Amino acid sequence: MQSANRSATTQTDASVVEARDVTMRFGGLTAVGGMSIALRRGEILGLIGPNGAGKTTLFNLLAGSLKPTAGAIRLGGADISHEGPERRIARGLGRTFQIPRPFSEMTVLENVLTGGQAQAGEQIWSNFLRPGRVAAQETAAVDKARALLDFVTLSALEGEPARVLSGGQRKLLELARVLMADPDILLLDEPAAGVNPTLLEFIIARVMDLNASGKSILLIEHNMDVVARLCSRVVVMAAGKHLAEGAPAAVARDPAVIEAYLGDVA
Repeated sequence: MQSANRSATTQTDASVVEARDVTMRFGGLTAVGGMSIALRRGEILGLIGPNGAGKTTLFNLLAGSLKPTAGAIRLGGADISHEGPERRIARGLGRTFQIPRPFSEMTVLENVLTGGQAQAGEQIWSNFLRPGRVAAQETAAVDKARALLDFVTLSALEGEPARVLSGGQRKLLELARVLMADPDILLLDEPAAGVNPTLLEFIIARVMDLNASGKSILLIEHNMDVVARLCSRVVVMAAGKHLAEGAPAAVARDPAVIEAYLGDVA
């Protein structure tokens, strides 16, 4: 099924980030065992599987929050297996979390601004020797943050503390914050979880807009309707390993996938 469905996608075969035979052990527990996955340039790839399949651990490995016990993580051909999240965001890979944790007492605008990278004002000496450059960058950053808040329809709340936002709005705020770093690759952790239907449609539309702008996207999602609407290809994990891969409709009919989710019902 894997090779047959790959030919049906419209994406190129160029991988922008991939895991090769990655294993992650926590003491005697193997959370991910010899897993391989590749996100192709310009695609939206879904990562699905039953609870406890190892999806979040794999996500954390790709994002740099964890370092693999074995195997390699590659981005644009470079081995980044032992680089942290700060190096990976600098390389153009950003991620969101299933449960956003904004700086609750900072304003919505200030939260977005924290996602900016390589600002001259971060170096103390620049504030004294190049104050004009620092001021210009700060103005540009505020303009960019406001444009991103407009993109996620949070402009009216820019001066409010982030604690007033709903769960769905916090997901949008986190998306705006990671976009401040201009990543080419986005890892989205359950963007639809806990979101009301109206806001869900908006999030789907924004993910599609980001993909249309050239961003490659890997998402974990339990809502299979969302996966089917967004993803041309899905990878299924079970018990820390690769179980199946292909177009969403084909994967949903795979007996091995059905058994992994529901158990053997025959």
